[in-house]
Amino acid sequence: MPFETTIRAFAAALDDPSAAPPATTCGRLGAPDAHRFSVYRNNVAVGLIGALEARYPVSRRIAGDDLFRAMARAFIHAHKPRSPVMIAYGEEFPEFLARCDGVELFFADVAKLESAWVEAYHAQDAAAATVGDLAALSPDCLPGARIAFHPAAQLLRFATAAASIWAAAQNSDWRAAPVESNGEDALITRLDSDVQVRVLLPLGYEFALRLREGATLVEAAEAIDDPAFDFGTHLVGLIESGAVASIIPGRPS
Repeated sequence: MPFETTIRAFAAALDDPSAAPPATTCGRLGAPDAHRFSVYRNNVAVGLIGALEARYPVSRRIAGDDLFRAMARAFIHAHKPRSPVMIAYGEEFPEFLARCDGVELFFADVAKLESAWVEAYHAQDAAAATVGDLAALSPDCLPGARIAFHPAAQLLRFATAAASIWAAAQNSDWRAAPVESNGEDALITRLDSDVQVRVLLPLGYEFALRLREGATLVEAAEAIDDPAFDFGTHLVGLIESGAVASIIPGRPS
C-alpha cells in the first residue's frame, strides 16, 4: 500500500471512533489492536482539545469546562492541525463558533480577541516608535508622514463588548452574565513581552485603519469628518501603546 494511502487511512481511523484500527497497525500479537488504537485515538483528541484550552483560557472560563470541551471536540473533528507547532492550532476556532447554532455572538468575539492575543505574543520582534520620534519630525515633514505599524499590532472591530467582557473574565472567580451593550473597537499591542488590549476611543479604529492602509497623517485625519475627532489624542495614543514601529517622514512642503 502506498505510504500516502496508509497515512490517509490512519488519519481517517483516528477521526472516527466507530472505525476499526487500520490493517497496517499491529499490536503485540502482530494484528491490529482495537483497544490500544482507541487509547491512542483518545490521546490525540485530548491533546488537540488541550491546545484549544491553552489558546482560549478566558473563553473556556466563560463557557465552563464541559461546554467548552464539547465545542472543542466538534471543532477538532472538522479542523485538523496543519503544522506540528501546536500553538498555531485553532486559529479558525472563533469563526467556527460564530457559525454554531446557539452560540452567543459575544462568545465568538471573545475567542477572536484571544486568538489575536496569541498572534500578537508570537509576532516578530521590532522596536516601537516613541512620542519623542514624533516630536523630532520637522513640521514640514509631518503632514505627509506615514505610519509603519508594529508586527504585533492588531485592530479588531466587534459588534459586542468583547474586550470589556474579556477583561472582566480575567478574574478566575468571574461569574457575571454578559449584558447587552454597544460594540467595541480594540487595539492589541505588545510592548517587550507584555501583550496589551485597549478599547479604542470613538473614531480611533477608522483613523488607525486608514493609517494602516497607507494614508498619510493628514489624509487619515481629513477622512474622519467629525468635529469631535482629536487628531493629536489618537495619534499619540497609538504611539504610546506600542502600535507604531516607525514614523516615515513626508516630503517637505
